[in-house]
Amino acid sequence: MSAARILVYAVGSATLAFLVSPLAAVVPASFSRASFIQIPPAIWSTRWYEAFWSDPEWFSSFETSIRVAVLASALSLGIGTLAALGLQQVSPRPRAAIMAVVLSPLIVPVIMISIALYAVARPLGLHGTVLGLALGHTLLALPFVVINVGLALSALDPNYARAAECLGAAPWRVFRTVTLPLIAPGLAGAAAFAFITSFDEVVLSIFLSGIEAKTLPVKMWEVIRVEFTPVSAVAATILIAITVVLFAAVQAIRGRSETEG
Repeated sequence: MSAARILVYAVGSATLAFLVSPLAAVVPASFSRASFIQIPPAIWSTRWYEAFWSDPEWFSSFETSIRVAVLASALSLGIGTLAALGLQQVSPRPRAAIMAVVLSPLIVPVIMISIALYAVARPLGLHGTVLGLALGHTLLALPFVVINVGLALSALDPNYARAAECLGAAPWRVFRTVTLPLIAPGLAGAAAFAFITSFDEVVLSIFLSGIEAKTLPVKMWEVIRVEFTPVSAVAATILIAITVVLFAAVQAIRGRSETEG
C-alpha cells in the first residue's frame, strides 16, 4: 500500500472518529446509574430510561415533538414537492433566483428567523401551540424538501411521462402513476430530512414553545441549565435513535427502488 493511500485512510478514519465521538459520549452516559453524567459509567443501568418514560413532563414533550415533526413534515413535503415540480417548468435563470429565495432559511441565522416568527405568531395566537411550532419548523424544513425532490425530478427520464401522455393519460394520472412512484425515494429522503430538522430544532422552538406545547429539545435545554443528570443523555439518545432509524428506512427504500428499477 502506498504512503498516499495510507494517509487518505488515516485522514478518513480520523474524520469519522471526530464525527462519531459525540455518540460515543452521549449513549454510554445515558446508561449510567449515577446521579450525574459519567463517561464511561462506573455502574451501568437503565435507571434514567425508567425515569424518562415515567415522568409526565418528559413524555409530554416527546409526544409534542412527534406531533410537531409529523405535521411539519407533511406541510413541508406538500409545499416543497409542489415547489420542486413548479421549478422544473421554469427556465434556468429565474429558477436560480427562486431557489435562492427558497434556500434563504439556510442562510439567515435561525435566531433572526425565530425573532421574526415570534413577532408574527404571538398576535395571531399561534405562540405556544403545536400548529405555530409546526409552521415555524416547516419554514426550516422546506429547503431540504425542495432540494431532495428537485434532485429526484432532475434524474427522472422525461420520456416516461411523454410515453404515458402519448397513450392518452391525463396530467394528474401521469403524475400519480408515473412521476410519483419514480420519485418516491426522493420523497422519502425529503420526509426524513424534514422530520429530523423539526425533531432536533431547539432555537426556534424556544421562541415558539409555551406551557401547553413544549418540544423535547426545549425540555432538554431547560433541564440541563439547572441539573446535569443522565436523563438529558437519555433524551439525546432517543433523538439519535430516531434519526438512525429514519435514515436506515430511507436507505432501505432507495435500495429496494434501485433493485426493482
